[in-house]
Amino acid sequence: MASKRIFFRFSNNGLLPADSWAASQLQEKRFHNGDIVAAQLWKLNNPGFHRLIHRIGQLCASNIEAFDGMDAHRVIKRIQLEGNIACDEIAGILPGTGAVTWRIPQSISFDSMDDSERHELAISMCRHISVRYWSTLTAEQIEQMAENFVND
Repeated sequence: MASKRIFFRFSNNGLLPADSWAASQLQEKRFHNGDIVAAQLWKLNNPGFHRLIHRIGQLCASNIEAFDGMDAHRVIKRIQLEGNIACDEIAGILPGTGAVTWRIPQSISFDSMDDSERHELAISMCRHISVRYWSTLTAEQIEQMAENFVND
């Protein structure tokens, strides 16, 4: 059975239970002051960054001919691949060709990427779009357009 996530609040004194439920979960697990525990920490996600990335995809699909007919998700994955943004690389041998490297875009789901990584992804995507597709606009202008974009 998977463990329940327990949320903490960062303070100058360390990590504190975020609420009374979190404190009760720690008591239930019989944790005591001084115990050494293992944890994987990440900042909880701001839905705004997730929404921003999808708006970047929608903005491109609606305004850049190279993305015509694509939905926001496909645009995002293509930009990740083109810009090598948040991609895993796998090396292999392709018969008749030799050594090759495949890029696989990482998931941007809430469970796969933390807030700071998602924000960096959005900034990197805007930089790539500015360089490759919209050289008349800065990355910051593209981000601002995406934040204000409303798809009809």
